Amino acid sequence: MRLLAFFALASIIFSCKSIQEENKSNQTSVFQVYPFSLSQVTLLEGPFKEATKLNAKVLLAYQPDRFLAKFRAAAGLEPRAAHYEGWEAETIAGHSLGHYLSGCALMYQTTGDTAFLHRVNYIVEELALCQKADGDGFIGAFPNGKKVLTEEVAKGDIRSQGFDLNGIWVPYYNLHKTMAGLRDAYRLCDNKKALEVEKHLADWLAGIVEGLNQEQVQNMLHCEHGGINETLVDLYADTGAEKYLHLANIFYHEAVLTPLAQQTDVLPGLHGNTQIPKLIGLARRYELTQNASDQTAASFFWDRVVNHHSYVTGGHGNHEYFGQPDQLRNRLSDETTETCNVYNMLKLSEHLFEWEASAAVADFYERALFNHILSAQNPADGRVIYNLSLEMGGKKDYQDPEGFTCCVGTGMETHSKYGANIFYHNEEDLYLFQFIAAELNWPEKGLRLRQTTAFPEEQATTLRFSCAQPLTLALQIRYPHWLENGKLELSINGEAQEITGTPGSFIRLHREWKDGDEIKLEMPFDLRLEPMPDDADRVAICYGPLVLAADLGPANDPLAHSENYVPVIMTEDRQPANWLKQVEGEVNTFITTGVGDPRDVTLHPLYKTNERRYSVYLDLFTAAKWEAQKKAYAAEVAAKKALEARTYDFFELGEMQPERNHHLQGDKIRVEHFKDKKFRVAERGGWFSFNMKVLPDAPLALVFEYWGGFTGSKTFDILVDDEKIATENISQKADGQFIDITYPIPANLTKGKQQVTIRIQPHVGHRGGPLFSARVVKE
Repeated sequence: MRLLAFFALASIIFSCKSIQEENKSNQTSVFQVYPFSLSQVTLLEGPFKEATKLNAKVLLAYQPDRFLAKFRAAAGLEPRAAHYEGWEAETIAGHSLGHYLSGCALMYQTTGDTAFLHRVNYIVEELALCQKADGDGFIGAFPNGKKVLTEEVAKGDIRSQGFDLNGIWVPYYNLHKTMAGLRDAYRLCDNKKALEVEKHLADWLAGIVEGLNQEQVQNMLHCEHGGINETLVDLYADTGAEKYLHLANIFYHEAVLTPLAQQTDVLPGLHGNTQIPKLIGLARRYELTQNASDQTAASFFWDRVVNHHSYVTGGHGNHEYFGQPDQLRNRLSDETTETCNVYNMLKLSEHLFEWEASAAVADFYERALFNHILSAQNPADGRVIYNLSLEMGGKKDYQDPEGFTCCVGTGMETHSKYGANIFYHNEEDLYLFQFIAAELNWPEKGLRLRQTTAFPEEQATTLRFSCAQPLTLALQIRYPHWLENGKLELSINGEAQEITGTPGSFIRLHREWKDGDEIKLEMPFDLRLEPMPDDADRVAICYGPLVLAADLGPANDPLAHSENYVPVIMTEDRQPANWLKQVEGEVNTFITTGVGDPRDVTLHPLYKTNERRYSVYLDLFTAAKWEAQKKAYAAEVAAKKALEARTYDFFELGEMQPERNHHLQGDKIRVEHFKDKKFRVAERGGWFSFNMKVLPDAPLALVFEYWGGFTGSKTFDILVDDEKIATENISQKADGQFIDITYPIPANLTKGKQQVTIRIQPHVGHRGGPLFSARVVKE
């Protein structure tokens, strides 16, 4: 069956490769290496093949007609099934169809299973019907989206508020997903109708934005717009029509991209995944136009994110936002490292590797792939993770597959294409990019190369050549950065080879290869500490390429929020091999030996840690530092007691009876839990208020408790009996800690009163809170 599927793919492969060959001939100065087609690489047994199988089941469980329901309704056609819920019931409806179309096209190339091809072709036919019924090229599923874009945005009436453009949730981001799905249907499944539908949609989009002036465009681009510039550049590549390159150029967000092209880090405070696709689009534009500033921006951005904003797992961001560079110690929560961000950073990395064949890029790719991407899929059922928690004592929260968040969408794609990034090539060199069990078929060279390995559960890999005729070729094997002690051993046909390379490079083996030649690579893992950039004593423990996680207990552990739940490591020895012992019978698993306080813990690879509480980061303490820590804690307790002694009235938000006692009311408000506490927050356009007792003739102040690490648009006014006493913005106010902020109450507002009403009023486009507790204190 596999052989039949391979021959069935032949024409498709030729179609896809013709695009690659055109790029090769036109852009030889840009590319140093090229990827292979997905259909040329067959995954062998190992964690990535298992992840692919799980994702295939997830994709086949979805019903295309439910994704298409709102597209048909928007086009005036009767839906064939009920639409999905989750985000697909919001104004972002339709984004999941684009991801699904791409995921199925990628999975078809990966597996050859025609069930995926049939779904791709069916969806394209349905979208073509919707486009025909609409009449002017538009296809979309978000309610009133076309009307808002044509009657408001196109005429310069633009109201852009972060993720909202004139009341629609990220409409261009949404269109990007649809266009990307159509692109992949054309390129990977040879569906020519998909290209026609995509062209008509792009032509309709041109009618929306081409009449806007530069100020209006830049105002519009403050709203997250995904990688629509990338799909438009790709459409230019697929059609040769300059108008699509011109359209892509319109989507150039100057406030972010111009400083990056000037090598200025403007990332602090920005929403992470709003930015990465913009740079992927610039990377693609550089490949077709050789615009040097595009390359500079993309490369500089990659370096800043990877080397100054990322955690040990290769992920970045806290509550979806960038913080200050190299300031990560206190940016640990249950909402670190959004999986979409990692998906897109790997896409950007692929572009950079094709330009430079850089081992540093390949090393980062491995770090993020093994420690985040594998960690973000449930090995039992294929559910994926939105934010991979790095909270000390946190756990993994898997998404409802019918919640259709952005990370459910990218999960459809990322677990469908592992074969694309194992090998790269040019005319003279074959690069081993990742140690993943797979077989490469390279018919132009008459070569099959089989990589057999259980990596990372095996600290070795074997490469075996199958070729009818001897082949002269340079094989470039990655020398991983984590082999810092230089212990790599390499043999060819059982004969040891002298290695001249160093960790973080490629080893070039140039020779005539014969059928049956075999290369063995031995890569013994070492234990090491990787500290936070801003705290050498807050460390992650790594073993070779793997990030280890301290196993603290079951995910529902009732002790999870108790004091000292996360142990500290009491030692002055920074060589973890001296205080970690291999657990017998368990691969890549260790236990601390007498250094854990209050208990020793077992450490497993993060990607193997599921349904458990864990900590990737641990604190190291010497006896002297521990004494200082205890003094600091005592001072904190004393300050809290002093605050309580001054308190006249107090209540915790989110608790039913205290809220009733304080007459809490509001509009568009909700309660959530965070770090074992409840909070209230008013959504955009909402508000909330409550009453507090006061003294009629004493100086008083309000004290509000916030979490200082929340990000995003959180500016609001604080009013006492309808008079504003303060404007607050709690976004990124104090990473990693609860904070109390004091607001003096003017005496005239409490004079002669026993009670006042406190109101939280968000600014336009912002949320009010989250607020955990409120108290009135004597000054």
